[in-house]
Amino acid sequence: MELIEKVKNLISLMNENGLAEIEVEEKSTKIRLKRNSVDSIQTSIQFPDVQSSLPEGATKYITSNNESSVSEIVAPMVGTFYTSAPAADPYVAVGDEVGEETVVCIIEAMKIMNEVKAEIKGKIVEILVDNGTAVEYGQPLFSVDTSG
Repeated sequence: MELIEKVKNLISLMNENGLAEIEVEEKSTKIRLKRNSVDSIQTSIQFPDVQSSLPEGATKYITSNNESSVSEIVAPMVGTFYTSAPAADPYVAVGDEVGEETVVCIIEAMKIMNEVKAEIKGKIVEILVDNGTAVEYGQPLFSVDTSG
């Protein structure tokens, strides 16, 4: 089965079963789909075997969001959104570049401070939630331009 057909089938499976995220690994190919909002699904495809043959500076991930270069970082849980730790500078601001491991905010849930990582590469174009605001699971927190 071609890669595109696999991705289409996985998206259908997600939609039919109301899944927020799915990851499949076969041989040297890893496909991860994650729903960012009601209408968009972020797709990451990893090809470890071909990484060494890519030109310098190329990435091994392909990300799409319904043909738009703007993706959203969404709340992974219900809680209170904070832009920084107490008495510290905000983790990110509009215009900042982020990577997959960049901490972008904290969500406090049940008195536990949970760091939220970007999980995508790009530039923060909008912060969608005010500091100290209650957020829901899956609620968009940041808009990120992934066009690079």
